[in-house]
Amino acid sequence: QVQLVESGGGLVQAGGSLRLSCAASRSIFGFNVMSWYRQAPGKQRELVADITSGGKTNYTDSVKGRFTISRDNAKNTVYLQMNSLKPEDTAVYYCNIRSILNEYWGQGTQVTVSS
Repeated sequence: QVQLVESGGGLVQAGGSLRLSCAASRSIFGFNVMSWYRQAPGKQRELVADITSGGKTNYTDSVKGRFTISRDNAKNTVYLQMNSLKPEDTAVYYCNIRSILNEYWGQGTQVTVSS
């Protein structure tokens, strides 16, 4: 079992930045993909970005050039640096890690971007 704890969310003005962190309760070595998802009110949860164990990254089109995902295996943590935030980025952001056999979710952290 792995517990994931997100932090770093909050209220920010449009154009501002936030850095989300997702700390795992044990080693993330062996988890092939670490991801950030988000869910806005009334909308389905969507993939924002993911990163493989080899460091390959993938982003949804709406955040390309603004968000950066990274992972620190030594700290068992994945990050999401969010720059040039827009009101449409407002959502609950969830961390997800998965291996061939297992998948875990964090509890989510609220990000609110005011116009």
